[in-house]
Parts: sequence; C-alpha cells; structure tokens
Amino acid sequence: MMFKEREITSWCPGCGNFPLRKTLKESFNKMNLSYKDVVMFTGIGQAAKMPHFLKINGYNGLHGRAIPPAVGMRIVNPEIKVIVESGDGCSYGEGGNHFLHNMRRNLDIVHLAHNNQIYGLTKGQASPTSGTDMRTDVQPEGVTAQPLNPLRIALSSGATFVARSFVGDREHLAKMIEKAFKHRGYALVDVLQPCVSFNKINTYKWYSERVKKLDNHDKNDIEAAFSKAGIWGDEIPIGVFYEDEREIFRDHFPWLDNDEIISNREIDPSNMEDLLTEFQ
Repeated sequence: MMFKEREITSWCPGCGNFPLRKTLKESFNKMNLSYKDVVMFTGIGQAAKMPHFLKINGYNGLHGRAIPPAVGMRIVNPEIKVIVESGDGCSYGEGGNHFLHNMRRNLDIVHLAHNNQIYGLTKGQASPTSGTDMRTDVQPEGVTAQPLNPLRIALSSGATFVARSFVGDREHLAKMIEKAFKHRGYALVDVLQPCVSFNKINTYKWYSERVKKLDNHDKNDIEAAFSKAGIWGDEIPIGVFYEDEREIFRDHFPWLDNDEIISNREIDPSNMEDLLTEFQ
C-alpha cells in the first residue's frame, strides 16, 4: 500500500486519532494518491503529530500556525494536495486568525480539525469548543465561556465546503474526507473525536447516541446550513452542511500559471547545501 501507519505512537490507547489515521490511510490509497501527491501541515498538539505516525510528507509548525505554510505551498504548487491537520485548540484557538482569513481568500486547502473539546497535549485544560458543563484542573468551577461553533464561523467567513464527521463512523468519515478532496476551495471537515484521557464527557458512547446524518438537506442553502450547524445537544448533525463554487485565491493571479514560482527540480536530500545557501 502507498500509505502506511508507523507502529509506535505517543497517543493514549483508545485515542480518537487512531481511527482518523486509519481512515486517512485508506482514503489516500482509495484515491490512488502517492506520498508525492500530498503534503500535510500541522501545528502543535497530539493531533498535530499525525505526520509523525503516518508515512507522508509533513510539516510541523508553531502552535496555531499550520495554515500559513500550507498557503505558501498551495499558491506556488497547484499540483500537490495540501492538507491542514490539527486540533481544535490549534485550529480554532491559537490559529483562529489564520482560519478566518484564509476561508475568506478561499485557498484550495483541505482542513481536517480534530475536535475533542480539550487540550490533550498540555494535560486537559478547556479548549475553544469545550462545553460549559466541563470541569478541568484549570477550570475547576467549570467553563464560563460559551463554546465556539466552528461550523457557523466557517459559514459566515466564506468557506465553500463545510462538513462534520465522527471517528466512530469511519465509513462516513471517509466519505467526508474524499468529498473535501474533490472540492475546489477551502474545505473544512470538523472531526468529532474523544479524548479518552482528559475529556470524560464527550466519549465514544456520548457521540454515538447523538450523531445523526444529515438527510434531505440542501447543501447549497447557506441559511439552512447555518440553522443545522446550531444544533448541538441531544442531536448532533454530521455530513456536508454547505458547498459552493467560487473562484479560489489562485484564480485571481493568472500570472502564476505563466511564470511558476517553483520548478519541478529534483533535490538530493542527502545534500541540502545548495538549498540552504539559496535561502540565506
């Protein structure tokens, strides 16, 4: 198989990152992609370790800074598939500014946000999506801020593909990932997943009892999408909430196609001296 999982990880047994990793591997293989076709950009966190544990081209940046280098890659190389893959804190908290403004620009990027409603790497403080019923060591009296709704933010900020899935339904998750890859424009997939160590509320059982696939939903109706995206509690809709066709960022700069910034030059990874000299 073209994509393989690395055996040793630092994730807790039962972590929601495992089924997402398996689904990514299977989806890439199903789409006949090779590692040369895909680059994954991440920030910091347990979710951001995905390129460490999946044999793929990857870039680890600063916390919340997965999108800027992905933007650079997307602009200069239209042939490669670009994925931003990070947690809810990295994507919606520290990276919130990049999240907002690159949806406006409509970069042709797939953004997979692991949403476990907790900061798992730094031992369990509340994240931007944590519910007000959550108590942590940092918030012992409970979370007082209202949880951020990433889908509504995406819809109001110009994202042209907005979806949600759940790692407990890998067949559905694979469909959302594949649809996101086929979409031309900024494609957000908010991936619901448990953190078995620090989030004792939003468990596999909790999600399984609540997630419900979107049926008879017009994905071209942004008002209907906004209404569905506000549903959270006893029922949690999953599926494609909204999809639209709009010019992507690169379309506004046709000269990029006539005078490429980069060429398909071969670089010997054993000798990086010329490349390092170029960037001095």
